Amino acid sequence: MKIIVTAAPLIGHLNPVLGIARLLHAAGHEVVGYAPSVFRRQIEMSGLGFHPFPPDADVDLADMDRLFPERRTLTPGFAARKVAWERLFVGRMEAEYAGLAELLKVFPADLIIAESMTFATLPLLARQRPHRPAIVHLGATFLQLGRPDHAPIFSGLRPATSDEERADYARSFAEAKAAWFDPIDAMINDVLLRHGCPRLPLPFYDAMILLPDAFLQAGVPELEFGRGPLPPSIRFIGANPPAPGTLPLPTWAKDLDDGRRIVLVTQGTVANADLGQLIAPTLAALADEPDVIVVATTGGRPVEALGTLPRNARVAPYLPYDWLMPKLSLLVTNGGYGTVTHALSMGVPIVQAGMTEDKREVAARIDWTGAGVAIGSNAPTAEMVREAARRVLSTPAYASNAAQLADAFGLHDPQYVVPAVIDALVPGGGTIANARFAMAR
Repeated sequence: MKIIVTAAPLIGHLNPVLGIARLLHAAGHEVVGYAPSVFRRQIEMSGLGFHPFPPDADVDLADMDRLFPERRTLTPGFAARKVAWERLFVGRMEAEYAGLAELLKVFPADLIIAESMTFATLPLLARQRPHRPAIVHLGATFLQLGRPDHAPIFSGLRPATSDEERADYARSFAEAKAAWFDPIDAMINDVLLRHGCPRLPLPFYDAMILLPDAFLQAGVPELEFGRGPLPPSIRFIGANPPAPGTLPLPTWAKDLDDGRRIVLVTQGTVANADLGQLIAPTLAALADEPDVIVVATTGGRPVEALGTLPRNARVAPYLPYDWLMPKLSLLVTNGGYGTVTHALSMGVPIVQAGMTEDKREVAARIDWTGAGVAIGSNAPTAEMVREAARRVLSTPAYASNAAQLADAFGLHDPQYVVPAVIDALVPGGGTIANARFAMAR
């Protein structure tokens, strides 16, 4: 089978797709990664073919300050979200679609797997099969499906429990719709109409989940706020398969076997320009804990940027998480969804700090499941981290709740779920998407 995989041009969005792609490549399928040139190395190291985005879309969003300089001055809110979606995800949709259409001419794929915040597949979804490949979208962060209680996506609000909360959520949703959802829908519809396609029959966030032939959602149902039965096209796939072991063990690896509890602190691979936001406060917070070793990853920044390290600190730019995660008693993180789900799949409780991007939603889920503590700050003090870490490490309920989630993750293994979904799709004909687009004509 010929398969194309693609994602929004951010490594945190691409990595989950590559995890699935590696499984399919290992099963004997011919897989090509369609992405910006900056990701060629990661894709080819996974054993996949590579095809670059066209020049108008070939960007490196890791350099956000250049591509989106006003992001640091925008007042947080729905209008700022609209600008972010335009700059980061929707503004290059037409160029990304054009490149995908050209790729299909030379690589006639049977299946496209696209992370759900890249919109290049929408013009294809307007076509009838077999005049297009089967299309599967992958949710790399929380399930961005509209909620029955009308809490806007990315708001980080727990389920409404009263009429007053439901009314508040509805007012907030109306604001989001006017300032963010409707303008982004209009941008997408302009592209669709230029290519002879009907308008979206659903808001963009629902469309990316409900229009493809199937939707693979990272995580487990237990991490999602109760919303009743989901459409059968949505399948949870647990934790993203880790990359094969390409990183060596650190020289201090044996230090982690001396009986002390291991705490990992990380700011991920993108939000690490300022290691003083979370890593430095955590090292300071736990420096005097006699039975703790604090491990930190700088996401590629020099270890020396942290200055003099406490005696119980062990630091490296990157570490093999498949080796490290099973050793942990606690993860301290800014809330990247992939890292959080990896930890919870291993039964590791969490202290989370971070309120940007999707991190409000991640924080709400950590709090709601009782698997950790959300601090509620982008830059917590050492005292805030110390209090939260001590509470999680000394309260067995947090580890118990994380262990229950690990059991749930064990029931949603991507090695079994993904092939089953694909095997059911590719020989088939009609799709949910065809019916919904047809209704809009």
